[in-house]
Amino acid sequence: MARIVVKGGKGLKGSVTVSGSKNSTLPIMAACLLSTDECVLHNVPSLEDVRVMEEVLKKLGAKVKRENDSLIINPRSVDCCELPEALTRKMRASNLVMGALLGRFRKAKVSYPGGCAIGSRPMDLHIKGFRLLGCEVNEDRGYIEAEATCLKGREVLLDFPSVGATENIMMAAVGAEGTTIIRNAAREPEIVDLQSFLNRMGAKIRGAGLDTIRIEGGGSLGGVEYDVIPDRIEAGTFMVAAAITNGDVLIDNVVVEHVEPVLAKLMESGVNVIRCNGGIRVRGGHKLRPVDIKTLPFPGFPTDMQPQMMALLATVEGTSVIVETVFENRFMHVDELRRMGADIRVEGRVAVVQGKKKLTGARVEATDLRAGAALVLAGLAAEGETIVEKPFHIDRGYENLEKKLRSLGADINRDEG
Repeated sequence: MARIVVKGGKGLKGSVTVSGSKNSTLPIMAACLLSTDECVLHNVPSLEDVRVMEEVLKKLGAKVKRENDSLIINPRSVDCCELPEALTRKMRASNLVMGALLGRFRKAKVSYPGGCAIGSRPMDLHIKGFRLLGCEVNEDRGYIEAEATCLKGREVLLDFPSVGATENIMMAAVGAEGTTIIRNAAREPEIVDLQSFLNRMGAKIRGAGLDTIRIEGGGSLGGVEYDVIPDRIEAGTFMVAAAITNGDVLIDNVVVEHVEPVLAKLMESGVNVIRCNGGIRVRGGHKLRPVDIKTLPFPGFPTDMQPQMMALLATVEGTSVIVETVFENRFMHVDELRRMGADIRVEGRVAVVQGKKKLTGARVEATDLRAGAALVLAGLAAEGETIVEKPFHIDRGYENLEKKLRSLGADINRDEG
């Protein structure tokens, strides 16, 4: 069985380039279904989740070809609106094809999606939006089936600013007659990227990045060539990697505004941060301070960076408090960090971290994508050898993580077992 072996104690130095955003690539790939013309996406990361989405599009009838960091997607021959359970259970984002299929064909059928077991991520907000647009939605035997004779633009108020629901409703609304207004919409950079892509295809959308998005539906969409934004979570992970090893790393291909919440907490802790043109230089401080963190939807601190920051704070002397408000089960990495000597106490959605100077290498298990990244970071700072099992979780969201870390001087390798 594959595992990642990390020998800690080396300060990372050098430069690293961030790959394209996984969380932007997946909805944009789904949005290609709205067109009958070929779309070319650049800066697409080579990740397991992207490969699963390629399978999804092919199963629906699209032709997909990869050339280096580009994907060529031709949806002209799409002739199916139903996905089998075996595919949708592989990845949460597979549900994003629902909005695109409804926008183009007025029908879609998918099983409840899978993905990381970090907490409940129900489809109720997606379904609410589809129904308001005129769909009849039925849930039966683990499947969601939606169909409409005609989609009509409506006002949709989300109870929570869900990223997936915002994206799905945007794609369905592009194919609706009239105007759709999404209130309390998610504001993440990935939403803005999806709007930019759809508008390049010929859609009329404005407001992404704010809490109200307006979609003028009914227009025809054409093919487009498009560059996906850099991955802000990968950038944040390398920022923490520099800090936890007391290193000096220049991180290229970063949109600074997208990582401001992480930068703010690192700087509050005493990490040295220099904003460069198109990048960020991060140098670890000699005496870092504990900080408190509360995860929130963007522009708050991202839940996808909570495990990595916990790994860092476990090495910072003093007491830090982390409140997880987005997912109720996103502390599964705590037990694994404890194996490495971390002093962390969890009460409900609150984790109290009593930091110490050193962690100790141990055999640990990646329970989900970001937990796996956190354990690798902890291993970089720990004394001795850390073995991270089940690295396939990490492969879902990080392109060539070990190779990039080795380029910075880390002693890290993958043992295929």
